[in-house]
Amino acid sequence: MAISTVKLLDVVALTVDLPEYNLWRGQVGTVVEELASGAAFEVEFSKRNGRTYESIGLRPDQIMILHFEPVPPDATPEMATTAG
Repeated sequence: MAISTVKLLDVVALTVDLPEYNLWRGQVGTVVEELASGAAFEVEFSKRNGRTYESIGLRPDQIMILHFEPVPPDATPEMATTAG
């Protein structure tokens, strides 16, 4: 069972620095759209009050899915891929 399939509304964190957007590794965003048949994802970064401060297209290797519940013991880690 794969644990890193990106899908709409997943909460993700950056795995790279993007200084041209003032975004840094570890910043948290939400996947709001699949782009290019899953080759990229539109990720929205918002303040605590919900106001968006950046929305950019990112490749799966630039993000990691955050898990808020225990991962099943039979899950195998892998790079982020598209759902479906």
